[in-house]
Amino acid sequence: MTQNPNLQKLSEAGVSVWLDDLSRDRIESGNLAELVATKSVVGVTTNPSIFQAALSKGHVYDAQVRELAERGADVEATIRTVTTDDVRAACDVLAPQFEASHGVDGRVSIEVDPRLAHDADKTVAQAVELWKIVDRPNLFIKIPATEAGIPAIAKVLGEGISVNVTLIFSVERYELVMGAYLDGLEAAKAAGHDLSRIHSVASFFVSRVDTEIDKRLDKIGTPEALELRGKAAVANARLAYAAYQQIFEVQPRFQGLLSDGARPQRALWASTGVKNPDYPDTLYVAELVAPNTVNTMPEKTLDAFADHGEVAGDTVSGTAVESQEVFDKLSAVGIDLTDVFKVLEDEGVDKFEVSWTELLEATAEQLRAAGQKS
Repeated sequence: MTQNPNLQKLSEAGVSVWLDDLSRDRIESGNLAELVATKSVVGVTTNPSIFQAALSKGHVYDAQVRELAERGADVEATIRTVTTDDVRAACDVLAPQFEASHGVDGRVSIEVDPRLAHDADKTVAQAVELWKIVDRPNLFIKIPATEAGIPAIAKVLGEGISVNVTLIFSVERYELVMGAYLDGLEAAKAAGHDLSRIHSVASFFVSRVDTEIDKRLDKIGTPEALELRGKAAVANARLAYAAYQQIFEVQPRFQGLLSDGARPQRALWASTGVKNPDYPDTLYVAELVAPNTVNTMPEKTLDAFADHGEVAGDTVSGTAVESQEVFDKLSAVGIDLTDVFKVLEDEGVDKFEVSWTELLEATAEQLRAAGQKS
């Protein structure tokens, strides 16, 4: 098998291609392995919505759910077993990429229960539990970047556990996330952990920023406002990358950890599927090409870039000034950016909580049905 040339160019430009989807069918059919072999996929991310969709389709989970029902497993235990089994299997598929990249890629993420997003202590406890259950070095534990999530991130990293920080929308919150990463590394070092084995990515959400801001721009309706549609998300991500460069390439705090094997916390572009059909379907990939980044794509976006995506070199570095100008213009036309980012974070947490509740309800029904058949 040969790699798709467009995605291979993207990888060669420094962007790790990850798939934002996981299901048992994708693993058992060999589809995930095929994407690794032909579409440069070197990582997988999941979230409650993805698991809810996977478990609600087809019958691939029926036998395991029936077995768990016979054992008397409750809903929470069933979900934990099913999801961690899938993630462990995906980790094994990606183990060669993990080894070849010295731990940078070949990663699979699993998220803590989204209902814990505002409880730091319970988030830490579940992160440790999931890490032990999956028991794979190429696992990432996903923790949302809520106010309670920030200290939880530092504590989990301090335990020597690799973390994917999710639901980041603003540069200000991203700076706190990077600070938590450094806090965690310093705590891990003090505890005697090998820093070279602790990795992290910061998942900066992209398309949802345009969706929310475009809606507000349409409501304002002036020519100046309408001219800014479709520009906020890319500008926001580019400003985030400038902040990343400042922390991990310039400031001395991280430089002091390099000799202990520390790795920079890579920026990961999440929510990169284009939601507005008026925009190019590869917009949030082609416009966010930069060294040492990750782009986790839904399969539709992955296929679109494979078909007609273009890599025009680094499209991010050196763009901070013009990106800030976009934000200055947004403020000038009346966009309350603080409110935008609060709404997006609240909606992100709520969306995952709803998906988790649906997953609980669907699993409970499957357990009831399995119990009746046995």
